[in-house]
Amino acid sequence: MVKDFEKVWINCLEIIKDIVEWQHYKTWFEPIKPVALKEKVLTIQVPSQFFFEYLEEHYVSLLAKTLKRELGKDARLEYRIMVDSGNSKNKPLTMDVPGNGYKTFSNNEMDFPLVINNPVKNPFVIPGLKKMQIDPQLNHAYTFDSFIEGDCNRVARRAGKTVAEKPGTTSFNPLVIYGGVGLGKTHLAQAIGNEVKRLQSNKVVLYVSSEKFINQFIDHGRNGAINDFIHFTS
Repeated sequence: MVKDFEKVWINCLEIIKDIVEWQHYKTWFEPIKPVALKEKVLTIQVPSQFFFEYLEEHYVSLLAKTLKRELGKDARLEYRIMVDSGNSKNKPLTMDVPGNGYKTFSNNEMDFPLVINNPVKNPFVIPGLKKMQIDPQLNHAYTFDSFIEGDCNRVARRAGKTVAEKPGTTSFNPLVIYGGVGLGKTHLAQAIGNEVKRLQSNKVVLYVSSEKFINQFIDHGRNGAINDFIHFTS
């Protein structure tokens, strides 16, 4: 009997729904769309590269076991990542990620294989920073508990929480937060810093506003001390 890809995914969700917390289910599983089933390979579409990396880091074992229960021991999962939703003139651009560790861009015109199994290293090295006692310049009112969560920021909040729990060791390094005015970017950024200090008080955390960063850059340039600025921004 040939199974339909939508039915297979619905059955998988029924199992997953009973295992993960409802909040996590809504954030990480409801946005997924099944797109194809070829033999025993199910392809699911996810909204972003970050989404894919989070699933691989936190739920890959659950997804694998659930899919094997539906399709048998040879079942495999592949991803289709939305890179650009497209418009009336251009087709959506997606990035297929097969199980062999390679990515392929695809919009019927592009095909660029990219190795993805190299770990991301932190490019920011500040000599002597760990030896210094600095004021993190955080507003203690900005925490994850006081951050108002909704459908528009649920993924961003979860990303920030992940970074705060394991700073510098996740694939979200650096984490870029983007959004309009008044939507909570500052709150979320400072919540990450406050959570890091709460969980690991020995960690060095520093919050610098863009205005202060620019002013310090200009001052150091005028005073011929740009190298000091590069090594450390206080």
